[in-house]
Amino acid sequence: MDDQPMRQEHDLIGDREVPADVYWGVHSLRALENFPITGIPIAHSPYLVEALAAVKEAAATANHELGLLDDERFHAIRDACREIRGGALRDQFVVDVIQGGAGTSTNMNANEVIANRALELLGRPKGDYAHLHPNEHVNLSQSTNDVYPTAIKIAVILATKSLLDAMEVLEASFARKAAEFHDVLKMGRTQLQDAVPMTLGQEFRTYSLMIAEDRARLSEAVMLLHEINLGATAIGTQLNAPAGYVQAACSHLAEITGLPLVPAVDLIEATQDCGAFVQLSGTLKRVAVKLSKMCNDLRLLSSGPRAGLNEIDLPAVQAGSSIMPGKVNPVIPEVVNQVAFQIIGHDVTVSMAAESGQLQLNAFEPVICYSLSAGLARLREAILVLARRCVDGITANRERLRAEVANSIGLVTALNPYIGYQAATEVAKEALATGRGVAELVLERGLLPPERLEDILRPESLANLAPRPEPPHVDE
Repeated sequence: MDDQPMRQEHDLIGDREVPADVYWGVHSLRALENFPITGIPIAHSPYLVEALAAVKEAAATANHELGLLDDERFHAIRDACREIRGGALRDQFVVDVIQGGAGTSTNMNANEVIANRALELLGRPKGDYAHLHPNEHVNLSQSTNDVYPTAIKIAVILATKSLLDAMEVLEASFARKAAEFHDVLKMGRTQLQDAVPMTLGQEFRTYSLMIAEDRARLSEAVMLLHEINLGATAIGTQLNAPAGYVQAACSHLAEITGLPLVPAVDLIEATQDCGAFVQLSGTLKRVAVKLSKMCNDLRLLSSGPRAGLNEIDLPAVQAGSSIMPGKVNPVIPEVVNQVAFQIIGHDVTVSMAAESGQLQLNAFEPVICYSLSAGLARLREAILVLARRCVDGITANRERLRAEVANSIGLVTALNPYIGYQAATEVAKEALATGRGVAELVLERGLLPPERLEDILRPESLANLAPRPEPPHVDE
């Protein structure tokens, strides 16, 4: 290591040596030293790196159009950005995801990597900043305070789209099970006590609809992120940005990303306001809370196999105990629960970070970015695991479900309109005292003829069952 070739770079603080072969520079070096916080570099957020390169390409294109950037430097910067957007040099984005400075270290890491790759493309050595400079050319007409929030929004939009696709897969998985279990009678429960009959298909259809509802809400929340402050520069007054730059840069960024991005109506407001992040985080928490509730249900419905509800079987994916032979645990719902807990915590972090910003800038956007990016990525993976390694393989214990309905006191509620409340109460009391079935006692007492009772107790009557739906198919 001692004889590693080095190059010397200079910044406000002084001179430092940087490994000669790296694309990052002195600012990134100081950030590495100052922020050894998580050990997670921004390279682990591929959407953010892609978004930073897109912003820099859009800015360079606007500067070139407006006559601020010559052909040679523009083409080199543009080509470097396109390489990075394609996945190149990802390992050169080295600064920690959580950092002081309102994202300046992230912006400068991008500026340095792009500048040094552009220099290479021009046949010049890394660090030859007299010819092409990270600040003077790559960061031209920009500030961290408009680049970083804009890049975060693009990264979060892309990650949310990926999550929405995963949610569609899980929605379809539950819907297929709803169709498979369409007429499988079971007892519904309220407050963990027997309620009235329903079907297992209705139970699983509810989960599918809950996912669909959350997809709609998340799609609404992410639309707020399409208003950006690119061109605002330091605080929104557009200082050092030429006339026409805002519209040009935003237009090029929309074209590069394929997203319907628009300039904020008021750039000063947009530079300090984190409301869209708060909205999305809250919606993400909603998804996590409801998903965790579904996983609680799956664990409860599959509890047993002898001493629990044992209404459904989850796929056995691994041995469940190091001491108890034959034990299988609901490990997939459990891991999804834990991801949900973390996202709920991330929402608190985002809320506090947004609230803690002062005056014209929020200095805590790095932790907002990390919290949203980590939550979106982990929830996506958890949802796909839940769909593919759990829900798709669930089976129903039909005989047990049938027996529970036949033996349930709750069945008498369905007979109430036909035999009257008083007679139904007497039947319920005797069934509870003797352990005999409700239907058996109704027939014994002559309260209903057998064919009428059979008709009342059909799944279509008991559960108000709609026609069997067609199971959906989603390309994964």
